[in-house]
Amino acid sequence: MPVTTATCPRCSYQNSNFDNNCRNCGTALTQGPIPNYGGLQPTVKPPGAEKRVAAGICGILLGGFGVHKFILGYTTEGIVMLVVYILGLFLACGIPSLVIAIIGIIEGIMYLTKSDEEFSQTYIFGRKGWF
Repeated sequence: MPVTTATCPRCSYQNSNFDNNCRNCGTALTQGPIPNYGGLQPTVKPPGAEKRVAAGICGILLGGFGVHKFILGYTTEGIVMLVVYILGLFLACGIPSLVIAIIGIIEGIMYLTKSDEEFSQTYIFGRKGWF
């Protein structure tokens, strides 16, 4: 039976497939050969990062309605934005609606300019509802 090798993800040392730890740096190896991705490591997105683009686009296009807040699970903030937008249209000549729409656009841009890690840390784990 031929001996295959397992490449250490930390130091790239070629270990025997039967080694539990890297002989060079001591890093724990997985059972079986480590997949070779052409020198690239597969990316794993943090939890909630898949909502970043949807929330950002909805913030820019539908910001006044608070749709981006609902996507992120901020129900209270979404309802506040929606109520202020609708009441502002009818009771205050649209000025509050314009302000809320601008806030939505700014938040949408903020979502899209953050990395997946920053976005998850700030809005998913940190639960930062406003700016």
